[in-house]
Amino acid sequence: MAQRSDPFERLLGEAVRAGVCPGMVWAVGDARTTLSEGAVGLLDPARPGEPMRADTLFDVASLTKILAVWAVTGTLVDAGKLDLTAPLGGYWPEAAGRPLADVTAHHLLTHTAGMPLRANLRHLYGSDPQDVRDGVLAEPLRHRPGAAVAYTDRAALILGYLAEHLTGEPLPRLAGDRVWSPLAMTETRYGPLPAPVRERCAPTEYDEESGAPLKGTVHDFSARLLGGACGIAGVFTTAADTGRFLRHLLAPVPGTFSADWTALSLRVHTGALVPPRGLFWHPAPGTEPADDVWSHFGFTGTGLWVSPARDRWAVLLTNRLRFTRDPGPLARVRDVFRALAFP
Repeated sequence: MAQRSDPFERLLGEAVRAGVCPGMVWAVGDARTTLSEGAVGLLDPARPGEPMRADTLFDVASLTKILAVWAVTGTLVDAGKLDLTAPLGGYWPEAAGRPLADVTAHHLLTHTAGMPLRANLRHLYGSDPQDVRDGVLAEPLRHRPGAAVAYTDRAALILGYLAEHLTGEPLPRLAGDRVWSPLAMTETRYGPLPAPVRERCAPTEYDEESGAPLKGTVHDFSARLLGGACGIAGVFTTAADTGRFLRHLLAPVPGTFSADWTALSLRVHTGALVPPRGLFWHPAPGTEPADDVWSHFGFTGTGLWVSPARDRWAVLLTNRLRFTRDPGPLARVRDVFRALAFP
């Protein structure tokens, strides 16, 4: 645990006491080491005897898009198996003759493909995974590819499908073999979590069907509809494993996505369009692209940041959904946390 003088502990401890979330785990480091790490608050407010721990597992929600989809996509680009600028319809039979035919992987990674903003999968396509896949790939676009930036879960879902098509392997196996295993991310996996580790998982939102907060089962409904694992969400991990991943962006480890992929991704690819986007990464709120602080967040209350220019990475994991869906209070804490981590 961090010393009491640690400014991160003071900030996050005050946020927990103010009711922003039950607890938080953080880590901040550079290419060589972890500079600050710790945990504050409770795992679950209904169990006051259980503190949040450094090895707590979190449902990281949309951080799945970075830890799995973006990273796996990088390995495919590195291997020459994916051309980011090639229209999908030219090499993916499921996209040919459909609205997606003229979309590229680059459009998906920059959220400029024109996909519908909301997943809304069950309402539109039912509960059969193949029907969902068919429906998503046949859905009309909202606008011409490249015309506007609009964040959508569907971009990562489609990229996950694309990676599976190009390799013939399921996304969880691709992420494990190509990313998590080479980086020694031994705690990182898609759920549902097995019983032996479920007790270390931070619970999220109350689930009416089970009559209890979700714990070890992904919160995101689209991911649950698809068996708990897809490009949108489903990954569970720890702050330490996320730190290993982020350190790789600063000091690459052989055997997974390359430094070239990281460098390509951490720059603006959307020209004059707003908001500016890299490849799935975006400039951290409160910063400009020139500041070189890149981020991604998850709906459950998770966030990560990296800056090659400043040789710094940071991760903040929380289960704020156990208390509220209002993102405002945590967003304000994140901004201060980012300013401390990237002075």
